[in-house]
Amino acid sequence: MELQLSSKNIDHIGIVAGVCKELNIAAIINKFLNKGLSRRVTPGDAVVAMILNGLGFVNRTLYLTANFFKNKPVDKLLDIEGLLWSDLTDDTLGDALSDIGKYGATKLFSQVAHEIAIEHHLLGPINRIDTTSISVEGEYKNSDSNSDPLRINITNGYSKDHRPDLKQFVLSMVISGAASLPIWCETLDGNSSDSTSFHNTIAEVNKFQNQVCADAPGRWVADSKLYSADKLLSPEQTYLWVSRVPENITEAKELVQKSNELIKWTECGKGYKISSHSSSYGGLEQRWLLVHSERSRDKELKTFKEKINSLEESARKKAAVFASKVFACGKDALKELAQLNKKEVFFEYYGTVTSVEKYENPGRPKKDEKLKIVGYRVQCDIKIIQEEVCKVENSKGRFILATNDMNKETYPDEAILKDYKDQHHVERGFRYLKDPFFMMNKIFLKDEIRISALMMVMTLCLFVYNYSQHKIRDILKKTDDTLPNQLKKEVQNPTMRWIFQLMDGVSIVKVNIGSQISEESQSKEVITNLDQVQLKIIRLMGKSVCEMYNIPFC
Repeated sequence: MELQLSSKNIDHIGIVAGVCKELNIAAIINKFLNKGLSRRVTPGDAVVAMILNGLGFVNRTLYLTANFFKNKPVDKLLDIEGLLWSDLTDDTLGDALSDIGKYGATKLFSQVAHEIAIEHHLLGPINRIDTTSISVEGEYKNSDSNSDPLRINITNGYSKDHRPDLKQFVLSMVISGAASLPIWCETLDGNSSDSTSFHNTIAEVNKFQNQVCADAPGRWVADSKLYSADKLLSPEQTYLWVSRVPENITEAKELVQKSNELIKWTECGKGYKISSHSSSYGGLEQRWLLVHSERSRDKELKTFKEKINSLEESARKKAAVFASKVFACGKDALKELAQLNKKEVFFEYYGTVTSVEKYENPGRPKKDEKLKIVGYRVQCDIKIIQEEVCKVENSKGRFILATNDMNKETYPDEAILKDYKDQHHVERGFRYLKDPFFMMNKIFLKDEIRISALMMVMTLCLFVYNYSQHKIRDILKKTDDTLPNQLKKEVQNPTMRWIFQLMDGVSIVKVNIGSQISEESQSKEVITNLDQVQLKIIRLMGKSVCEMYNIPFC
């Protein structure tokens, strides 16, 4: 008898593969992309392979997927008998990205995401939208081409990455539901503006959701870029919305600078208080909610006071320089002093005009020689404009939210604040996609269409991650169970990244027992290095994950 042993690392990748199988991601993608194709690795399988790589947290870029699977049971993870890691070539993955790009990355993602969200009842009543810029290196020959609607224009624009020296594209994302699932992702031109793209995306998403959802989400939440008189407040706009109000609007600026004594506040807990107001800005009746955050106020006030001290030091230096200047006449001196004051907000320069007298001849003056006026100076000093400082101090920690939902009974003021505070889920999603583990800062695919496809795959990674995190937290809450966190404290809300770290070190050992006399052989897979916490995680994640680790589901 001959005994052969082989070991493959599975770690947390079995969880990711099990969730992808549970969500039926490969089959849904193949439903749209695999028509008439005969490939060993279908487009759906290739996408799942890239998702496993993307959620592998091994600091490899997605185009190195084949190397990622070199020491992993790729046939088991992708459920393709006899598949080898070497089958996941650059051509295999590149063809899948090209298929996605030609079909339309935004179209495919929205179809996949909505089918899963609707089936699992995870589509929420609110859609949240935001964008981020992603910098790239290299030249893009087709950047100026507008002939292909699926091809983005990679160019310079306002960089949220603070890299104005690099070309970029913009990623727009919409999330929904308790699991914060991304249900829409779209790559946009590098110089696109949120104030325009928000409204275009909302129109497209509303149109799509009305076609696929019997009960489509009815409210949109976004930052101040959504708020515009010509689009959001136009008579043609029909959806409900919540938006932050730009403070460059005079009415909004006056409200946030209002004295506390003139505002009727309602305490909301956790350092927040609100004050309800009505507005007809842009010709539309709407509710404005003035929000005060004590925590933000303390932080912003500290920064503002440091700024005032710095400005005062600078103003005193300017006053000293101005006081040394000599003018031809007193009127000229006062005129320039007035011009100096126009440039200041918090300080006022003031002083009296004095004459500058000198003897006409140099040297020791004669006995009867009189002084002659040769010019005028201003004995300059500064004083703080307390009224302007108080206005700004009043505004610290405050912001205004607006909504066109005028029904306070069905949509109370507290709900407006909660819905807007939950906007951080979109920002958290962008931080996740820009994590160094993804190495997004090293994207250098030369084809703009493939970049759009790659962004769809990476957003699917976020989809799987958020779904998995929501699932395990929901089960822990329903069963009143816990898992240990990083501090070994039992919690019901572990992050999925921590769950992944807990699964580190798990391997599959394959035992082959063969005979030189007989061709018959026996093969058995054994999971090694499993402790009780890891076993518990696997069972909490459900049947598909249990199958990946050969664990009975109960």
